[in-house]
Amino acid sequence: MKTNEVEFINTITVSPILNTYKSEPKMKDELTESDFLGLVVFHRKVRILNIINLFAKRIMDIIGAIIGIILMIPITIGIAVAKTVLKDKGPIFYSHTRIGKNGKHFKMYKYRSMCIDADEKLKEILINDTEARKEWETTQKLQNDPRVTRIGRFLRKTSLDEFPQFINVLKGEMSLVGPRAVVDGEIEKFGLLKNKVLSVKPGITGRWAANGRSDISYEERVTMEAAYVDDFSIIQDIKILFKTIACVLKKEGAV
Repeated sequence: MKTNEVEFINTITVSPILNTYKSEPKMKDELTESDFLGLVVFHRKVRILNIINLFAKRIMDIIGAIIGIILMIPITIGIAVAKTVLKDKGPIFYSHTRIGKNGKHFKMYKYRSMCIDADEKLKEILINDTEARKEWETTQKLQNDPRVTRIGRFLRKTSLDEFPQFINVLKGEMSLVGPRAVVDGEIEKFGLLKNKVLSVKPGITGRWAANGRSDISYEERVTMEAAYVDDFSIIQDIKILFKTIACVLKKEGAV
């Protein structure tokens, strides 16, 4: 005997005077005109709140990017001097193709922290070193990466290598806070959460970066990146920024 299924829908009652709402389950057949009105008002309020959050986020991005780019001037001069003293050949800056919002590709900028032929050396390492290959496949990083230069170790330890990404933020390709920008070969690891993570701009920092980075497994990272999208608010971004600053000062989780 086939069991009849009863469909329930969460209705929302909105109080325009108290600016509050309450949710309660109702059977589909019991829905009234006021229930539908409540849903419309609620979704409109959520949409307005999202617009406000996004506007505030962009303003914060522009201000933060301008400050970051100004700070880049003495940092770049310092790196240039250090490269001359240490006879480190190669460019100061490095760009790499990453996946941005809605799957659009862009060039992400960083201070170069590796040797010039880093990609070729990585292929060689992964072929000859089983442990390194396993670590790369799991985390997409090497804890003791032999490709990192002497200057690069300092830049990574202090997170200064990330500063050129302020240029990406000013261009609108990235945000101060968001999921970490990934490469094509990496995004498939996000599985069913891929589209959610790609629905927002990648960030210089984010939940993952502010909570230990290298001390967190890739699976945990994916969950945290998706949770950021679900919980998005300008208040959350501000908290992550302050937490990131604290992590950088304590040198926690740097690669």
